[in-house]
Amino acid sequence: MSQNAMPANAHWATGGSRITVQGRTGPRTLFVRQDGPGAGPPVTLVHGFPTSSHDWSPIVPGLAARGHRVITFDLLGFGHSDKPRRHTYSVLEQADLVEDAWRHLDIADTALVAHDYGVSVAQELLARGPARITRMAWLNGGLYPDLHRPVRVQRLLHGPLGPLLAHAVTERGFRATMRQVLGRPVPDTDLHAMWEGISHDGGRLLAPRLLRYIDERRAHEARWVPALEGYSGPTLFLWGPADPISGAHVLARIRQRVPSATVVELTGPPAVGHYPQVEAPDEVAAHLGRFLDIR
Repeated sequence: MSQNAMPANAHWATGGSRITVQGRTGPRTLFVRQDGPGAGPPVTLVHGFPTSSHDWSPIVPGLAARGHRVITFDLLGFGHSDKPRRHTYSVLEQADLVEDAWRHLDIADTALVAHDYGVSVAQELLARGPARITRMAWLNGGLYPDLHRPVRVQRLLHGPLGPLLAHAVTERGFRATMRQVLGRPVPDTDLHAMWEGISHDGGRLLAPRLLRYIDERRAHEARWVPALEGYSGPTLFLWGPADPISGAHVLARIRQRVPSATVVELTGPPAVGHYPQVEAPDEVAAHLGRFLDIR
């Protein structure tokens, strides 16, 4: 078993704070953590859907121990950040909030690590200002809209009955869906901790609104794909091939379109699935640490 166990969600939350940042629809409050030495090189970790920054908890201690200033936060609508009920959620606004969080934390340049939903936020940030991203690491996510294969529950929640179906989402259903996308066993205690972040403050009901990111990926493909492929800084793809959503089928295109990047395929056995940082935290922490340590 990994030595990097997931803490309870509430315990993770006690190590952070809530800051008010400015988005295009007004001020919002985000949950933010900073771990590691304040003078260390910054690295920002952006989480995925439908969970929270808590996903990164197994790997943060290792990165902090290597001297990095590790910044994690819950995006709007996730975890312990604001969860406005009738809000039109947008990846573009999420990027606004990240940029203002950086301003608030006095971060000029930073390495960026993104997973799942977070890869779209990172692609928008790269499109806006690649010079401030010192290096870029990608974990499983829908970098190319035509290769993204959402699971059935996501398709249903994204459909016209989504707002009604969201009321039927339970922890048991969440665990069942997670078992479909994971390649390695994850303890029920970890899945429960992840569910706590989703369900906090009624967050499970926001899934249909947050899933608009599927449409945004198509709408902004002409902007986001060139941002991904044109980034000239050091790039790492740290990938779980057993992921049915954005797994091995994405790697062929990545290798073709981003040939200068380093690709690490977590083949196991058993092979890793959609959540590398949760399924294989020791391996992910080691690979990320070596990548980020290079000066």
